[in-house]
This record gives sequence, C-alpha cells and structure tokens, in this order.
Amino acid sequence: MSIKSFSAKIFASYIQRKIDSWASKPEETQQKVFRELIKKAKNTEFGKDHDFGNISSSEEFASKVPIRDYEELKPYVDQMVAGKEDILWPGKPLYFAKTSGTTSGAKYIPLTKESMPTHINAARNAILCYIHNTGKSDFVDGKMIFLQGSPELDEKNGIKLGRLSGIVAHFVPGYLQRNRMPSWETNCIEDWETKVEAVVGETVNEDMTVISGIPSWVQMYFERLQARTGKKVGEIFPNFNLFIYGGVNFEPYRAKFENLIGRKVDSIELFPASEGFFAFQDKQDEKGMLLQLDSGIFYEFVKADEFFSENPKRLTIGEVELHTNYVMIISTNAGLWAYNLGDTIQFTSLKPYRVIVSGRIKHFISAFGEHVIAKEVEQAMQEATIDTDVRITEFTVAPQITPEGEQLPYHEWFIEFEKEPEDINALARDLDESLQKQNSYYFDLIEGKVLQKLKITPVPKGGFQEYMKSIGKLGGQNKLPRLSNDRKIAEVLEKL
Repeated sequence: MSIKSFSAKIFASYIQRKIDSWASKPEETQQKVFRELIKKAKNTEFGKDHDFGNISSSEEFASKVPIRDYEELKPYVDQMVAGKEDILWPGKPLYFAKTSGTTSGAKYIPLTKESMPTHINAARNAILCYIHNTGKSDFVDGKMIFLQGSPELDEKNGIKLGRLSGIVAHFVPGYLQRNRMPSWETNCIEDWETKVEAVVGETVNEDMTVISGIPSWVQMYFERLQARTGKKVGEIFPNFNLFIYGGVNFEPYRAKFENLIGRKVDSIELFPASEGFFAFQDKQDEKGMLLQLDSGIFYEFVKADEFFSENPKRLTIGEVELHTNYVMIISTNAGLWAYNLGDTIQFTSLKPYRVIVSGRIKHFISAFGEHVIAKEVEQAMQEATIDTDVRITEFTVAPQITPEGEQLPYHEWFIEFEKEPEDINALARDLDESLQKQNSYYFDLIEGKVLQKLKITPVPKGGFQEYMKSIGKLGGQNKLPRLSNDRKIAEVLEKL
C-alpha cells in the first residue's frame, strides 16, 4: 500500500466521523443551516423584501417566502447578472452556472464563495465514503478521468460563467491534479467527437482506475476505446474498478456497460445540479444517496400529489416519510430561496436520510441528460406544422435507448395524424431543428453524435384513445403524458 493510499484511508475515516456527527442529528443540523442562511441574507434585497429580519422559524419562512421556480426568481437573478450586489446573497456571485432555460432562454444559476466549496467537498466525500465503506483505496494511485464540459469560461459584467462541470474543473484539489485526465487542452475541446478521440488517445495506454461522467457520454468513450483496440474496456484498463455517475438513471445502461467493460465494477451515484450538490451514495450495500444536510442547503418537501393545490404543506426533514414522492424545495447559500428544483425524490432511509430521484414534477425526457420538457416539444410541434395543412390528433415522446443494430439512440415521437404530412421525414427534420434551438443539452447530444435525430412513428387513428381506455383513464380530466422517461407507453403503442 502506497503512502497516498494509506493517507486516503486515514482521511476517509476522519470525514466519515464528521458525516456521522451531523447525520445523527438531522433536525438540529438543518435548523442551524436555516438560521445561518436567514441571518446572512437579511440585508439583501430579497431579504428585505421578505422580512428576513423577523423570521425565526421555518413556519414563518414558509408564510413569508412563496415557492418559486427559476422564472419567478428571474427578476432578482437579472439584477445580479447586470452586476448589482446584495440581491439574493451578500455581494456578487463568484460564477454563474449557465444552463438550458425553459421559457426565457438561458438560466444563470449563481455560485458564491460560500456555495462553491460544498460542490467540491461533496464530490470528494463521495469517494472518501466509498474508501471507508469498502476499504479499497489503491485506485488513488492510478489515473482518474472526469468527462466534463470545457473549463474555458465566458464573462458577464465581471462575473465568470460557464457550465457547472467546467467551473468545477478549476477547483480540482492539487493532490488529484497529477492523476487527473484528460489534459487541460483536451478538456477545452468544444467538439465532442474530436474531444472523445483525443481522450481515447491520451488514456488508452494509461492505468485508468476511476472513470466518471454521465453514462451516455461515458458509453461513447468506451465504444471508441473498444473500436480502437478490439478489446474490452476491462482488458485495456485492468485496474479500472470504480465508475462514478450522476444526472440520469444508470439502470438502462448497466447491462451495456458490463458488456463493454467485460465485468462488473463498483459504482457511486451522485445527485449534483447547478443549484447544489444534494446527495451521494455513501454505502455500496444500501439503496439511496445520503442527503447533504450540512452543506448550506435548507430543504423543504411537498408531497407531489399535493404540489399543485392552492396552499400545499411544506414539510421539513423531521416530518417526511419513507417511499412517498416529494417535490424538493431548496434554500441555499448561493441565494436560491424556496426554490423548486423540479425534481421529485423518495426517502429510502430515515436513519440516516437517504433519497432516490424518482422523477420530475412535470413530465420530461432526460434519458441522456437532455432535460427536454413538455413546453419544448409542444412548441416544436407548433412551429413545424404552423404553415402546413398537417393536423395532429395526439402525440407523445419517448426515448429509444437501445435501437437495433449499430444505430445511435434517439427520441421517438408517436404521432396520431388527423391529416398526415406529404413528407413525414421533412416533418421530423423540422421538429428536430426546433428542439435543438430550444434546448442546448439536446443540441449538444445531437452535435456530439450521442443521439441521432428524432424519428416519427405514426399511431393508427383512435390509437391514443385505445391506449387511455386500456389503462382506465379514457375521458374526464385524464391527460396523456406528453413525455416519458421510459418506454411503458411506447411499448403499448408499438403493438397497435
């Protein structure tokens, strides 16, 4: 065992004790975070607007600060983007994480000097908990690859901005820099196909022990490695035994990965977002990820089936139950207040608090990290048919993750036409172009040849009614989901 590997075990034990300390007193930990957030932000514009000076409990907070999504918080964010200080959080942000928007273009999520370390520490602690849990630490002597966005950043009114993964690349600890791959120059390559080839070239002869990234992107990297060498990834990297991922459900990819690697490897699931690093898998033999209660984030939870009622009850950590769908509401030391992240979670454990991501409060597709929402597909349909005589009865969209042969995955649009287009391929092209314009993640996946362009599958007339009838939801207030993140609906429609 090397000195580095031995030191990692000692550090892992220290960090585990710290985690156990706050995890054993969750309500006290969250109340401490809450008080610190309110105190710190009471003199900001948002704090003054919402009477933070007279808030002393989470109940008072819930009565004074309504739940908001990005669009509703945008007037405050716009002032920050314009360079104003003390708006949502004291001073100016260190960075803006620029993400795909929904109704108003790009979203600018603030990252502050207080919030930035929580992203870095959570990612580090996920690895340290794995070391403590398994006793495995030899991998720290090998090479580690983190497939991520370009670390080259833009600037807006004196504040750096870019994708979160690119920003985080500037904070990789010094003790990991020597082991970290790919090189800075390769990481800065914007074109994904070019970048993957460069990554393959840099890593194919290295002792890779840890590989991290969104599964769809890593799968492409594995396939390129196999194409170049004719070997399984596990043969190329005999000491590769840890895969770290987040952003999408890994289960649809697991069998494919094991085939590409040639064996099973350990994995660590993460729950990161531009808005915060919320949870990570702390035990290999436990379902769920440890909710980060001591990371500058105050959590509230609303039962998903009550979320759209007039005044849904906002629960704190001590009030939640197992196996119930909750919408997760966050207030953070980056200045997001009662912010609806859009994710739904379920608790798999209450001692300590572990969660799984169960979906989104609105229908969506993110099988590959694209975060396509209903508004985007509906707008694409409107734009593609507005100057035509095509008439649509109903449609829904599902991901096709495992197409036949060597095809790339794609979005499959199931459309029931009242009047069909003369050229269905032209309609598919127009839909795809509109979706790419609206959603930068989808655009990147198409450009990077992770996805091929969408395909249309016509549904026989009356097909959607037949489907709704088959599940007992024909008529009334029942609506067909516009998007699915799986193929449950698609599998029925395929048989019509």
